[in-house]
Amino acid sequence: MKIIFLAIFIFVIPFFSSAATIDELRLKISERNNAIADLEKEIVAYQEKLLTAGAEKQTLQAKINELENTRKKLTAELKVTENRITTASLSIEELGLAIAQKEADIFARRAEIADAIRQINQLELNTFVETALSGKFSTLWNDLEAMSQLKAGVGEALTAIKELKVGLEMDKRAEEAKRKNLVTFRGNLTDQKAIIEYNKKETNTLLSATKSKEANYKKTLAEKLALKEAFERELGEFESELNIAIDPTKIPQAGLGVLYWPLDSISITQKFGLTSFSLANPTVYNGYGHNGVDFRASIGTPVKAALTGVVKGIGDTDQVCPGASYGRWILLEHFNGLSTLYAHLSLIKISEREPVATGAVIGYSGATGYATGPHLHFTVYATQGVQVANRQSKVCGGTYRMPIADPKAYLNPLQYL
Repeated sequence: MKIIFLAIFIFVIPFFSSAATIDELRLKISERNNAIADLEKEIVAYQEKLLTAGAEKQTLQAKINELENTRKKLTAELKVTENRITTASLSIEELGLAIAQKEADIFARRAEIADAIRQINQLELNTFVETALSGKFSTLWNDLEAMSQLKAGVGEALTAIKELKVGLEMDKRAEEAKRKNLVTFRGNLTDQKAIIEYNKKETNTLLSATKSKEANYKKTLAEKLALKEAFERELGEFESELNIAIDPTKIPQAGLGVLYWPLDSISITQKFGLTSFSLANPTVYNGYGHNGVDFRASIGTPVKAALTGVVKGIGDTDQVCPGASYGRWILLEHFNGLSTLYAHLSLIKISEREPVATGAVIGYSGATGYATGPHLHFTVYATQGVQVANRQSKVCGGTYRMPIADPKAYLNPLQYL
């Protein structure tokens, strides 16, 4: 009977447990998630204020309020990312404890099986033979019962190990996903800090240029518009002389879904072509109308690639012609005969000749270049008719770098999105 007691004892060894520590981690994770939820409510409130500000008349105070609400929104988004980093780190720690516990359980189960097998072998090779020869059959039946219990215990332990291994693999995959999220969040944190600096610089530049006076702000707006008009005339004259042959068979047929939307949330503020705004400002658009689509996008909104492709060029027209054109821009060349432009960005995330996938974050929206407010300007070209060029500008007195295209190469984005 001694050996039966041993068999039972072997299979009731308690598992390694860190329940109290895991509970503490889960409490901390819950606290962080609650903080994220509160911050996201703040972000929504700031976003609503920015939408209201966009509809207001352009005044210095309205612009200052917009920049201040943008700062608060960006700061709240930064805190959300910081909380997500902490949450991901805690989750990784929690999964690490769970993995360690399962590995300890598997080790213990394997030790139990090894011990049980040794006992079975001992019974089969020694005790059973000796008992049979001695004729002590009552002892034999007890040993057989003990052997049966040992074998049953081995089966149970093997089943437990299989289940533990399945759980272990799931935990390891979850941990790997959390680590990838952590890398993404840390990248987002770096981006958000850069965008906050951009917003701070924009605020300081505005206050310095206007000296906090409305009259100076109006003068600045008028000067920017005049420079924009002159620059667009100069560029338009050059583009109208390009006369690049474009083979329509190398352009995909218009249809919804050829390209994906470059933002998660879509609100169109100006369409392509001869819009009412372009008709009211003919000198700005050289009679051709608006060459893309404008989407409402507050500063720091992630901008995504509309299709897989390669980065044909990046640049910043503000380096030569401040406030006159696209500001920070990205040109992607796709493999279907189309190219796409993303302009007025606050931050560029990619490099020239870099491959990009559909939906990849390539930058963040802003108000660089000529922009009456934060937005994303999105242009679609027939690739045959667009190129990145360095051009000498008489208007700006320097060499600018940006996409230039035959007017025939500009396509209506809404026919492809």
